Amino acid sequence: MSSSSRVCQPQTFGLPWPDLNDGLFYNDVVRASDSELTLIEFYSSKYKNSAPLQGWLQRIRSGQITVDREVVRDPDTILRVGSKLTYHRLPWREPDAPYLLEVLYEDDDMIALNKPSGLQVLPQGLFQQRTVLTQLLWRATQKISHLSCQQPHPVPVHRLGRGTSGILLCAKTKHAKTQLAAYFADGTSNIGDGSIHSNADVEPRTERKISKIYRALVTGIVCEDKVIVKQPIGMVRYPGVAKGLYVASPTGKPALSKVEVLEREIHKNQTLVQVEIQSGRPHQIRIHLSYIGHPLLGDPLYVPGGQPKCSDFDLVDESFADDGGFRRPTNPVPGDCGYNLHAHQVTLSHPASNEVIKVIAPLPPILRKQQETEQLTRGKPEQQETEQLTRGKPEQLTHLHY
Repeated sequence: MSSSSRVCQPQTFGLPWPDLNDGLFYNDVVRASDSELTLIEFYSSKYKNSAPLQGWLQRIRSGQITVDREVVRDPDTILRVGSKLTYHRLPWREPDAPYLLEVLYEDDDMIALNKPSGLQVLPQGLFQQRTVLTQLLWRATQKISHLSCQQPHPVPVHRLGRGTSGILLCAKTKHAKTQLAAYFADGTSNIGDGSIHSNADVEPRTERKISKIYRALVTGIVCEDKVIVKQPIGMVRYPGVAKGLYVASPTGKPALSKVEVLEREIHKNQTLVQVEIQSGRPHQIRIHLSYIGHPLLGDPLYVPGGQPKCSDFDLVDESFADDGGFRRPTNPVPGDCGYNLHAHQVTLSHPASNEVIKVIAPLPPILRKQQETEQLTRGKPEQQETEQLTRGKPEQLTHLHY
């Protein structure tokens, strides 16, 4: 990897979202076990999380489903083995989302992006087009038009919550994807059990290939300077989340977060913290901070104890929207934004060269320490600290930044 490929100048990319997406097509082939079912029985049982019974009836009667390429509007049509079914989800306007992405680092194997809050990483739910993955595909398509050979577009190797900003790692080759995915998996597999340890340190069982540090603003004053949270994370049924909601659970999977206080703002009753995670459970930081009694400031979902605000897990709204699907839940869901969580630093072994590199995403103003804000005011940005560390051990660390 050449030195010129290590550090990139600030650059952004992204195309504005169209008013409507392209819709979606879902294909099925009728199996022997599904033969003799009616069309409505097939869809209302196989895809009951997509729409209630009345919603599927509407979709069928509006001509959105074909059997062997023929539109079928009779919900009582009997299905035969081998028939090909297609459900066309009509184009819709997805909720507002930012589209510009900042490149923090890029070479032939990987790219590190600064993801804005409010942008989803992968398609899910209402967001099927307005995602990081789509912008990466569009960027690759633009580049291909200038090249003679086609190359695969980068893909994210981990996720950040829609409301979380900061560093997102993407692989540009199959080897890089495999290596980076293994780094994340190894960190998660090396966690033991437990709950909370104050003023303590926890060393990983093996040498880690990746380290992630976040900034967060939490409610209340965290008394201990350092807190180790080893609370398992499990899943419960939750209205509006088809696969279930992740919460603090004694029967869940092990997870580890190291919380360090950076500043206490007594007059605002809030604390600025740094969180290093070794495992990568979904919504881990939000759950762990709320578990110790300090939810993220503005988090619409989790409350102290690592549980959701809505306690009626079995309540399901059977009414349906214009497209036949379930209405958007009135209770908070994981994709709701409003909190302040930022993936600030990632240190990793390069997937091809094994060189240790460190990527830094600029901090949002609300997540800066007072000293950092004063340095920026005086014209001494975080970049100076970065350059000092680079000069300190150039053979061991390549510092990458905006």
